[in-house]
Amino acid sequence: MIKFVLMVNQQGQTRLSKYYEPVELSKRAALEAVAVRCCLSRGKHQCSFVEYKDFKLVYRQYAALYVVVGVTDSENELSIYELIQNFVEVLDKYFSRVSELDIMFNLDSVHIILDEMIQNGHIVETNKSRILAPLTAIDKMADGSETTPDTPRFAIKL
Repeated sequence: MIKFVLMVNQQGQTRLSKYYEPVELSKRAALEAVAVRCCLSRGKHQCSFVEYKDFKLVYRQYAALYVVVGVTDSENELSIYELIQNFVEVLDKYFSRVSELDIMFNLDSVHIILDEMIQNGHIVETNKSRILAPLTAIDKMADGSETTPDTPRFAIKL
């Protein structure tokens, strides 16, 4: 089972955090700090799986961002590693070359993507088109509802 998902930059600043088990706010900061330190301190040629306390950390670096996933000991690390890859590919598809700024300024969209992929700590969807379907619908509705000052909001028939 997935316990949490974090996205952090190389300075260790958390850009996204999603927990699938209740964790007190005071403990979250400490947990994130330790998890990030564990991952950032490792070299590029070291394994991307780290055992920490009662769970495992699976992480992957993309440019200046790290995606860190905390999982139970019974979870398959390679499937989580592929989940991270799929998550980043979906973000790339939606944002067309995702960056740290995209994550920061569109956090709600990133959470929707993550919610479509993982529910209650379990992977429920990996198909990119199905994952992006709700966001595509929201974007279409938002584009359709925008009007210019010259466009009447409704037409009156006489």
